Amino acid sequence: MSKEIFKTIRKIRLFKGLSQLDMAKRLGIARTSYIAVEQGKRELTLGEAQKIADILGISMEEMEKGIIPNYEKYKDMVLAFLRNSGHSDGKITKTKLAKLLYLSDFGWFYDHLSPMSGMSYRKFQFGPVPDAYFRAIEELSEGGRISIEQSGDAFLISENRGSQKRPLAMLNPEESAFIKKVSDRWKNKRTKEIVDFTHNQLPYKLCADDEVIPYELITQEDPENVY
Repeated sequence: MSKEIFKTIRKIRLFKGLSQLDMAKRLGIARTSYIAVEQGKRELTLGEAQKIADILGISMEEMEKGIIPNYEKYKDMVLAFLRNSGHSDGKITKTKLAKLLYLSDFGWFYDHLSPMSGMSYRKFQFGPVPDAYFRAIEELSEGGRISIEQSGDAFLISENRGSQKRPLAMLNPEESAFIKKVSDRWKNKRTKEIVDFTHNQLPYKLCADDEVIPYELITQEDPENVY
């Protein structure tokens, strides 16, 4: 394995808030042995590499390619979709918002062979979503940037007025335009429609429950079914 892989492991470990001791315990090795891994002084077995990928919530392919999630950018993507919701009240269901984020990341990868945020999406019952999605929503709410209200069984999310004046600095103009394109495609669609759409895509169908969905799978999808 290349030294870049070990650098990637360290960066994602820090992003996840895991210590070297945490990783060592989960791998069943001594802390000194794990430190040697990050320093590139100890080779990993295939089984150990797969276990590290599982702990970090990424696929082996993403780890090998050095795809590192950009959490702050992901939160800007959340806000961008709320600004482009197309609804007069600016509200989107929590489930629909999660699917829009997934389609933008995988759709961007389809066009550019790199994701927009690099977040790792898992196959869950209601569709692909990153482990950090719920934390991002909670942090944006606690920071006063979004509001969440319950309507029946659904949770509706909207951006607060004060937040709308702040620029989304993590997104470039091309990325913002792509988010608007995805948003426009789905703004008049019900949550169930976008859930069904993502469930019928190859990336979701080919992965096992709770498995990290490799971005590369979207390149095998028919163009009209990407987003």
